[in-house]
Amino acid sequence: MILSIAEALRKAIYDEMERDDKVFHIGEDIGIEGGFGGAFTVTLGLEKSFRDRIIDTPISEIGIFGAACGAAVMGMRPIVDVQYGDFLFCAMDQVANQIAKLRYMSGGKIKVPVVMRAPVGVTGRGSQHAQNMEPYFLSCPGIKIIAPSTAYDAYGLLKAAVRDDDPVLIFEHKLLYGAKGARKEEGAIDASSEIPDEDYTIPIGKAIVRKEGKDATIISHLLMVHHSLQAAKTLEKEGISCEVIDLRSLWPLDIGLISESVKKTGRLFIVEESPKQGGIGAEVSAQIAETIPDHLISPIVRIAAPNTPAPFSPVMEKFYIPQPERISKEVRKIIEEY
Repeated sequence: MILSIAEALRKAIYDEMERDDKVFHIGEDIGIEGGFGGAFTVTLGLEKSFRDRIIDTPISEIGIFGAACGAAVMGMRPIVDVQYGDFLFCAMDQVANQIAKLRYMSGGKIKVPVVMRAPVGVTGRGSQHAQNMEPYFLSCPGIKIIAPSTAYDAYGLLKAAVRDDDPVLIFEHKLLYGAKGARKEEGAIDASSEIPDEDYTIPIGKAIVRKEGKDATIISHLLMVHHSLQAAKTLEKEGISCEVIDLRSLWPLDIGLISESVKKTGRLFIVEESPKQGGIGAEVSAQIAETIPDHLISPIVRIAAPNTPAPFSPVMEKFYIPQPERISKEVRKIIEEY
């Protein structure tokens, strides 16, 4: 069947709850009868099948994550829904100081299998509802970070996350959900996929080549994968062959796949929606520069948002987010110079 990302996540949650009665979902407005199914329809209708395990909460992120942490320590497998990724700040002590550290502090005796779902991305909601939170948590040891750009990956990665004994943070882009009706997002991109009937998972820590190429390597995640593929298609018409890699997992990073591609192309471009300052691109650049500098025939280029909060104006938003035209321009410039 062909599903959107929202539908694929919903199916993954349903399938995992049906498979394991220790799995439950907790969050704000996720199981209200006649409601939206959370902020972006992911849990729509699940309360009909799992009334006792779709848990609506008061507006208290620190309480939600605290409850999930305690439940996980006691052997449950909670999935936490935070309405906007920005609200992770409201639960930072529970996430970064408790969930991320307890397994390490206990010498591995305590497992904290919490899955944390967080929508990100600039979508006309202003600076406090538009942040890409990925870089904040890249420097938080103890948490695995995944970021699906297709429905196929959303299903397989979420199932892998639920079964993992470590905490996993899954970032979901608001423009990729494919939610319909009142929850439809302006400017959304269709990331639907054919989802097979048989059970499958996608290993956390494995990137994937979305397009093969020989002149330049472009790596990205979430919405920027789609923008990068669009840029690569434009450049292909000009005789420039780009290899596009979808990270899928931000931690662990599949630095092996990235390195193999860079050895082939000699040029590396990292595209991300978050600000350049301290971003994903900084980490990837450092690892490549440390390990295979002799294979680079041009400087590494980071294509990211400016070092400012996300704007509210639609015109400024388009300038703020790396667009396919900007990616094409940056690649073209380096190819011409080197």
